Amino acid sequence: MQRRHGRSATKNQDQFTEQEKRSRINHSKRSVGKHEVRSWTSATKQSLRLMWQKVKVQLTLSMSFLVAVFWYCRRLYSFLAQLLKRWSNYLQKKLIRNLSVLTEVDLLGYSAREWKGETKQAKHMREAYEELFRSCHIKYLRQVRRDNYCALRAVLFQIFSQGIPFPSWMKERDILKLPEKLLYSQGCNWIQQYSFGPERYTGPNAFGKLRKCMETLKTNWAEISGTKDHEERGNMCNALFSDESKEHKLYEAIKFIMLYEVVEAYEQIKNREEPIHNLFSLLLARDSSSDPLSFMMNHLNSIGDSICLDQVELFLLGYLLEVKIRVYRLHRFNTEEFQVNYPDEYRREWNEISLLTEDDRYYNIPLFRT
Repeated sequence: MQRRHGRSATKNQDQFTEQEKRSRINHSKRSVGKHEVRSWTSATKQSLRLMWQKVKVQLTLSMSFLVAVFWYCRRLYSFLAQLLKRWSNYLQKKLIRNLSVLTEVDLLGYSAREWKGETKQAKHMREAYEELFRSCHIKYLRQVRRDNYCALRAVLFQIFSQGIPFPSWMKERDILKLPEKLLYSQGCNWIQQYSFGPERYTGPNAFGKLRKCMETLKTNWAEISGTKDHEERGNMCNALFSDESKEHKLYEAIKFIMLYEVVEAYEQIKNREEPIHNLFSLLLARDSSSDPLSFMMNHLNSIGDSICLDQVELFLLGYLLEVKIRVYRLHRFNTEEFQVNYPDEYRREWNEISLLTEDDRYYNIPLFRT
């Protein structure tokens, strides 16, 4: 019995040992599997961590770059804005300083500034301005540079700013050929003594200089009158009337056209041809302008230099340009000569422009508002 029991115990012990081995093997397999899973997870995490660090570095660099670009662009924008502002202010000051016809100002405000005090003349002028404001509906004016081109400037500026086209006779004739015709066809060699306002210049080159003046007048007049947009036309006028060199060429061209027409009228009188306008008779009746040469030497050559247009020449100017020039003469307030038209005989289809003067020497441009 004891031997059987011993063998049974030994057998049971062997079975237990076998189970334990299997259990250990299974546990070992499970441990290896867990270790493999743990190793794979750890490797994955490590890879992701390394990848994130690289991405993080790239993102940091990218953000730093974008911030730097933004800062640089902002600084550049600020610098350009300041530069543009300074340049704009410079151009504006330069334009205002050079502009020979200033922007509009309030009429009564201008009167109050210019005619202070209680003198008889100051009161008279303020009353004249008030009459313009009340009865003539003139609310504003544009000041015109006070030099000896003043009247020509005020007239031409309005012709250009209103887009008034060439006069009918100018459409039929090429004004560029007028200097050549006067010099060669009519034998007026004395035009070599023509003087260009403050730029006193005489001699054989006068012909070429006159032709350049005529080209400037024709080109700018055609370009501006062909511009239909009012604002664009105004900008073109401001640019033109801030260029002193071009301005003077315009005025000298007009002066020469006046001379040419006086020569034509004088020849008609000598040859007893078709009747001429009475203003030519009036002009040639003066001792100082009894013929075209004396008219040029004693009147035209000094315009722009030492004298302005007188009233007879304003008649001639309106007639040649085919515009009715209405002049408000403030020093003649309360008389019949307060408002005068140049010329006094005009055609209905002619455009009207207006001037305002305190002394028949310097002129401003009145602006109407209803």
